[in-house]
Amino acid sequence: MTDAVGSIDTPDAQDEVTESKKKSRKGGKRAKKGPLKRLALFYRQIVAELRKVVWPTRHQLTSYTTVVIFFVAVMIALVTVIDYGLNHAAKYVFG
Repeated sequence: MTDAVGSIDTPDAQDEVTESKKKSRKGGKRAKKGPLKRLALFYRQIVAELRKVVWPTRHQLTSYTTVVIFFVAVMIALVTVIDYGLNHAAKYVFG
């Protein structure tokens, strides 16, 4: 059964062409560069990606930090209360 695009069982002719191109290439551009050039390229790409980041404003950063500190304090209190309760329950049951 084939439709306008092709069969599910057989790949399209375009897929076969790209697969043969991938197999015939050895190493590509990366194999021609030395390790120091590849490392320098890697760091340049890191800097380029960091320039794309939308950094928070000082007000946003302060509010986010306050929310995180408050949440951590609440979670510490919750875990402390549960630990205290389980400690007393274990002492009551075992001794």
